[in-house]
Amino acid sequence: MGNVIRVGLFTAICLAILGLLIWKIEDWSPWGAKGKEVSAVFDSVAGLDDKAAVRVAGVRVGRVDGIGLEGRQAKVRMVLEKPLGLTEGTTATIANLGLLGEKYVELIPGPAGAPPLPDKAVLRGTTPISFDQAMAKIQAIGDSIQGITGSLSGALAGETGGVSLGQLMTSLAQTSDEIRLLVAENRAQVGRTIGNFEQVGANLAFELPRLSAQLQETAQQISAILAENRGNLSGTMENARKVSADIQVSVDNLNKITDKIASGQGTIGKLVNDETAHDKLVSTLDSIEGGVKSLSSSLGALQKFKLDLDLQGYYLSDPKDSQTTFRLDIQPGEGNKLYRAALSNTPGGKLRTKTQTITTTLPDGSREVKTIETLTREDTRVGSALFGYQAPSNLRIWAGLIENTGGASVELPFDKNKFLVSFDAFDFNRENDQNPHLRLTGRWQLHPNLYLVGGLDDPLENQSLFLGAGVKWRDDNLKYLLGSVPKF
Repeated sequence: MGNVIRVGLFTAICLAILGLLIWKIEDWSPWGAKGKEVSAVFDSVAGLDDKAAVRVAGVRVGRVDGIGLEGRQAKVRMVLEKPLGLTEGTTATIANLGLLGEKYVELIPGPAGAPPLPDKAVLRGTTPISFDQAMAKIQAIGDSIQGITGSLSGALAGETGGVSLGQLMTSLAQTSDEIRLLVAENRAQVGRTIGNFEQVGANLAFELPRLSAQLQETAQQISAILAENRGNLSGTMENARKVSADIQVSVDNLNKITDKIASGQGTIGKLVNDETAHDKLVSTLDSIEGGVKSLSSSLGALQKFKLDLDLQGYYLSDPKDSQTTFRLDIQPGEGNKLYRAALSNTPGGKLRTKTQTITTTLPDGSREVKTIETLTREDTRVGSALFGYQAPSNLRIWAGLIENTGGASVELPFDKNKFLVSFDAFDFNRENDQNPHLRLTGRWQLHPNLYLVGGLDDPLENQSLFLGAGVKWRDDNLKYLLGSVPKF
């Protein structure tokens, strides 16, 4: 068995094993039942892509199969790939996997005793607060803090404190008037109260001798107790004097602190009395607000950043060999600009003509000069770097470097990107007056991460047919991996 056939069989076996692993991981069944269809209506589905996952308690149970408008709301159609005992009252919400993970639809099952959910039912959807709304709330809090500090500074500086103190004095005057009115209205009750005091005084005069005798007896008992506990009482008084001294020291320290604040010393004193400190505080809050806006815009741009990783290999009929390509496509944001970088291992390489001059001395002393030209192939590892533009109808036009030479490419998808036809033209200045290198490729996306590829390579020279397969990783797969990285 030749090396070419061995390499081809090894490549086919590797691709088959890789496809089987993806099949098992993604739980994809092209011949299985389509699944139960349900829909959900949301106020906003920003960031949710078609074909996104549908989960229950974090477990994938289906996928999104179409997003459209229904009036002023977004309607999301879902296909449940696994049988679920959903009941009426089931709701849907939009959630994220990790910090930068993809958005998916989370189904919250209804009550256990409710009737079963019918096919093609329309669920009530809730959209959680977005990152921009959270940033707006943080900005509002910063504005409130700035307003409070401005009011405090103005009141301490005497700008607006007069109005507040005037209102306070007016309120106190109104309260005093009400108290006087209350006393006037209850004068009779006050007179009766005084009469009661007089009666109490008469009772005291009658009971005073007896009370005096009891007080004298009590004083004698207290004197006896003091005589017995004079030592303990002396210690208690000493402790009281120490506590009083400590309290006096604390009061003195507090007076010193308030004097420093009033004179503008220290951080708090400068903040209260110095306008510059207030301006610095306001400037700091403005800087925090700017940082929050910058963080918001940076994370928003990162979520709009789209990229695809592509690994494909195919077998060529002439020359009988294989070609492998690793490619990265980048779409920065919502614009039409595209970028592509690729690295390939191609059997064709570049044709190079080497010229050798051989001089031979003949027996008669003359010299014979021969020129030998040898055609060789070099540079089997080649790179590509292209700038692209996405035209209407998802038509993509590329130009730049293709396999180490200048060239251009056109791609046109069909049937929601399930089929893709591309045409490449490059290497216009080939050796030995050869025609430019052309390549016509057709791709069938039989799974979101797996596709088949085939076509015609260099038809103006070799007319080589090729057939192979490839694996594609989308930006949502990469964001899921980034969101699943442990955070320290």
